[in-house]
Amino acid sequence: MRGSEVDGPDAAVKSGTRVHVVSDVHGNSEALARAGDGADALICLGDLVLFLDYADHSRGIFPDLFGVENADRIVELRTARRFEEAREFGRALWAGMDRNAAIIAAVRKQYAQMFAAMPTPTYATYGNVDIPGLWPEYAAPGTTVLDGERVEIGGRVFGFVGGGLKTPMNTPYEISDEEYAAKVEALGPVDVLCSHIPPDVPELTYDTVARRFERGSAALLDAIRRTRPRYALFGHVHQPLVRRMRIGATECVNVGHFASTGRPWALEW
Repeated sequence: MRGSEVDGPDAAVKSGTRVHVVSDVHGNSEALARAGDGADALICLGDLVLFLDYADHSRGIFPDLFGVENADRIVELRTARRFEEAREFGRALWAGMDRNAAIIAAVRKQYAQMFAAMPTPTYATYGNVDIPGLWPEYAAPGTTVLDGERVEIGGRVFGFVGGGLKTPMNTPYEISDEEYAAKVEALGPVDVLCSHIPPDVPELTYDTVARRFERGSAALLDAIRRTRPRYALFGHVHQPLVRRMRIGATECVNVGHFASTGRPWALEW
């Protein structure tokens, strides 16, 4: 089994089974529509929604509602880890508005585009900014949604764990460490462990641009050490200090920030 980025003249060459993996799509439906080209299946590790693009503050639900200057300000506060000030600033902007209705309407619009772009077959799990309750409305028959569940692809067993852990950012699908660990435990041994967030390893959780540690999962790290999957695949950290490292027998890979690269990561066996 080997993994590589899809790039160059050999990208279309297939040997046995080929799976493309993406994460952190954040509104890039155009590239998502091409992400399965040349592969037997596409795996999506979540974060379909674009609430605010930290590289381009004009993109996303937040600037659509409140303008670029306000987006600049909230990014400044969050990047400085002044989370309480950011929350106060946000509360002032939302005053007098039905926040939930506005967000749900915008997310529905994005989900309609995202799920329509997914090829068949796609195996997907949730990211921390996703809203799981809406997915059944948009996932077509060719898209299988998995969370704390396994599926066989080309003779290999893939296990999926969606969502993120509790943080001051308070994104839509953050759950407790205990609930997350239960989903990891429910998988049992797998060949490929797929999650949105990384295992709790400093090199894999540190974002070099945001200059902060994102939350990784101790339960994932424990499962990697105990069950020794061939691969652990994840996203979430957009500019990781280390994109790929080995933990025992397991190759741990951040499959990349698909919103900016538009390129899937490829796994062949």
